Amino acid sequence: MKKIFFLMLIVSSLYGQKKILDDFESLEGWSVFGSDGVITNISLVEGIHGKAIKFDYDFTNGSGYGGIRKQFITNLPENFQFIFNQKAVSPNNNFEFKLVDETGDNVWWQNSINYTFPIDWQKIKIKKRHITFAWGPIVDHSLKKFDKLEFTVASYNGGKGSMIIDDIYFEELAPETDDLPEPLVNNMVYDFGKKIEIGGLNIFWEKENLPDSVNILISDDAINWNEIYHLSSISGYANYIRTIGEEGRYIKLVTFPDEKSKSIKSVTVNPIKYSEDKNQFFINISKEAGRGLYPRYTNEEASYWTIIGVDADAKEAMINEDGAIEVDKKSFMIEPFIYANDSLYSWDDVKKSQWLENDYLPIPNIKWEKDGIELKIKSFASGEANKNSTLNISYEIKNNSDKAKRGSLYLAIRPFQVNPYYQWLNIIGGVSEIKNIEYCGNGILVDQKKIIVQEKPDRFGAVNFDNGEIVNYINENKLPITKKIEDKLSLASGAMEYKYELKVGESRAVYVSIPFYSQTDSERDFEAKLELIKDYWENKLTRVKFNLPPSADKLINTVRTNIGNILINKDNYGFQPGSRSYERSWIRDGALTSSALMKMGLVDEVLNFADWYAKYQFDSGKVPCVVDRRGPDPVPENDSHGEFIYLIKQYYNYSKDKQFLRDKFNNVLKAAEYMQSLIEERKTDHYKTDNDSIRAQYGLLPESISHEGYSAKPMHSYWDDFWGLKGFKDAVDIAEILGENEKTEKLKNYRDEFEKDLYNSINLAMKFKGITYIPGCAELGDFDATSTTIALYPVNEFHNLPKPQIYNTFEKYYDFFLDREKPETNWEAYTPYEVRAIGSFIFLDQPERAHHLIDYFLNAQRPEGWNHWAEVVWKDYRTPRFIGDMPHTWVGSDFINAARALFIYENEYDSSLVIGAGLKKEWIDYDKGISIENLYNNYGTISYSVKKEGDSYRIKIWGEMNKPNGGIIIKNFNEKKIPIAVMVDGKATKGFDESSIHINKFPAEVIIKY
Repeated sequence: MKKIFFLMLIVSSLYGQKKILDDFESLEGWSVFGSDGVITNISLVEGIHGKAIKFDYDFTNGSGYGGIRKQFITNLPENFQFIFNQKAVSPNNNFEFKLVDETGDNVWWQNSINYTFPIDWQKIKIKKRHITFAWGPIVDHSLKKFDKLEFTVASYNGGKGSMIIDDIYFEELAPETDDLPEPLVNNMVYDFGKKIEIGGLNIFWEKENLPDSVNILISDDAINWNEIYHLSSISGYANYIRTIGEEGRYIKLVTFPDEKSKSIKSVTVNPIKYSEDKNQFFINISKEAGRGLYPRYTNEEASYWTIIGVDADAKEAMINEDGAIEVDKKSFMIEPFIYANDSLYSWDDVKKSQWLENDYLPIPNIKWEKDGIELKIKSFASGEANKNSTLNISYEIKNNSDKAKRGSLYLAIRPFQVNPYYQWLNIIGGVSEIKNIEYCGNGILVDQKKIIVQEKPDRFGAVNFDNGEIVNYINENKLPITKKIEDKLSLASGAMEYKYELKVGESRAVYVSIPFYSQTDSERDFEAKLELIKDYWENKLTRVKFNLPPSADKLINTVRTNIGNILINKDNYGFQPGSRSYERSWIRDGALTSSALMKMGLVDEVLNFADWYAKYQFDSGKVPCVVDRRGPDPVPENDSHGEFIYLIKQYYNYSKDKQFLRDKFNNVLKAAEYMQSLIEERKTDHYKTDNDSIRAQYGLLPESISHEGYSAKPMHSYWDDFWGLKGFKDAVDIAEILGENEKTEKLKNYRDEFEKDLYNSINLAMKFKGITYIPGCAELGDFDATSTTIALYPVNEFHNLPKPQIYNTFEKYYDFFLDREKPETNWEAYTPYEVRAIGSFIFLDQPERAHHLIDYFLNAQRPEGWNHWAEVVWKDYRTPRFIGDMPHTWVGSDFINAARALFIYENEYDSSLVIGAGLKKEWIDYDKGISIENLYNNYGTISYSVKKEGDSYRIKIWGEMNKPNGGIIIKNFNEKKIPIAVMVDGKATKGFDESSIHINKFPAEVIIKY
């Protein structure tokens, strides 16, 4: 063993040779950068040793990024670390340490989100394992070499600040291993034979003769010891101790009194990977505890959820499929447990089901069933948005068995989010924080949150993490006696106990409310609040009336639920696709979501959104891709300008508010002129005369990450270009409506020239790539039918698109779709943005394919009872990987727009209104008949009914609208069978073929005979 230790020492001495990269005695080689609206500067100041570099930044618009970079061409060893000294005067923002390759396209980073900058000098160590691939087109993401090093500050809270860095070192390290060397143990001293980095310790106890406290110490030489942790008030439950960044050869445990060290049953010293972040720490603790005692995601399996909130509020709660509720963003959860029959029942022990109130209102319900006991959990938010909104929860436990039941319902308060750990964008899910818990009679204070209970619990207890997690106690049907605690680790937990004794068929309900703000909803009665909020949502979600067979319920319920989810995700005036990862307002999502809402009768919300977003347009005319609490994001996404113009025109289409158009005309002109200025950058001789691949970029909008489909490397995206074309088309219409003749002609020139160059580009790209479908961008020849959908809707370019290539595009997509359905097909994930293709198949007169997609995507909802999708669907239901946000309401609004096309759509090309293009034969043959009423459209509102009468169908069309110039067209009716005769208001017409029946009267009664 001594020889082995000697070899360890020799090997370890070969590493640890630090090389200084820069001592900052000059600024030589350093450059400064910043995005639009960010003022940056560098200078030399006094450092720890001589000079240091000072980076000043000011986020004048609230968002953006800025940083410093220098070239250090470096080949990297197997393992390494960077060391530097840092201090700052700055609000919390994102601190990014980046390594960039020689192309500048591929980036690796450590991204510290909402980073608290050290006020005084602090040594920062960034090891290889901390650095991950950020973005870039490279296939091999392993980090072997870098060209430039960057320090970047990206806005999280914005503001202004200064960061100082001194003495950057690079150090080669010994290769990392997952396991620590086996230590020699002598009298509670652990000798690992070499200096190691430890992740912490697990201490397991005998239940008797426990010490008062334990000190944990570390040393390099077994002479000079440093205390790294102190445990007091030992409970007897296992202690899981996390010690990040501690390094040494020796670890020692000292108990007080000393003779009680024998109560330690065993000690495990963990490697750094055991607990490098809190989520991994609890994943490992969960493995020790067993399933059910910790949230599902700690078993490294996916957990699904939905949101709880009021319309337009900035705060939302979340409930997961297992019944746990996260009371606010990044806050704690309330999790139910049942103790009965001398056993603890958790989410893992019960049969669960999920549904929504009335099957579509955004009021989620969950039911547990086990051994004749049923627990129903209902949750909703009430009150006034951004003022006194309140989360309300009921827990109703019922005896469904044939004999009396007794037991306890525990409501545990735990430092976990419903948002899982694998949700990493903008915020990190998983473990949260609870520092203080205090029981105060009618409720519990949890940090700044108050849990209000209508009925006092039978017992309450709270515990800090060093004394065991609350599940340790309730697993034994007991609670700690402590009613008020403070946890230095911010991992406190607690629980309320409600005992029950229920005769057969009896139930008991527990009501809990948690105000989102300092004020609470004035209405206190749970059932009264529930009825008020149900009435509110019914009014918002059912303005279009669908009277269809029961087989269509899931489709219509999904449309309605997603309207509600859109309004809940909306913060103030800003439409947002999510309430956690995507709590930002993109113009892309917002424009299409606005259109979806107006089609469902909600117009005021769109006016507010358009007014609000227009304020963030840059002076140049550039429309920001996204706006959030910090302000407009400067990242160029060149679809945004056309989408903004589309939004303005869409609002006018549904409101006919000409004054609104007049007020926004300058915004429209500036956006159009800005697009044209970008296009001019691609009209130089280089793009005009080079090879086909370069000439395919002539006259396009410049490359961008676009709809984030080209985040790896910006491309000349046809998604951007089709939106640009739509923007020019709508700008022309707006100018004509306002009688701006001179500007109309100028905009027409922009539109026509751009349209010509766009189609020339598409044809060249297809030629030089040798493809027969519409590509996603000019460079790659990539297949992306989900993006190409916009060429059909909303850009309405079917008549101009290359044939047969547009048909080929969706034929290829449908083949891909069919192949994915096969059980033997190996696929990993997809994004439900594909629901856009439902509408595309309607516009291509292929309704049977549209319904095939509808059935597939409705069956892919997780869980199915909540009528929504995430942004990503993994093949394996329990794959614990990033899913965007849930519910993702841009996917939701895409579905609303696509589903609406089954019943009605506007054809801008011939100014007609198409109805019934996706009516299934099962629906039109329904013995009770069907009707769709109050379909909002560009001409007003229209309703129609269909009733089968023998070998004929009677269709009544009515409403409040101006008849479109192109008339009303009934499409794809009765599976495209050619009628024998068609009567309109009692008169025969010949205006029909196998796919279309033209109606030039409104209102009208149509009889179609077969």
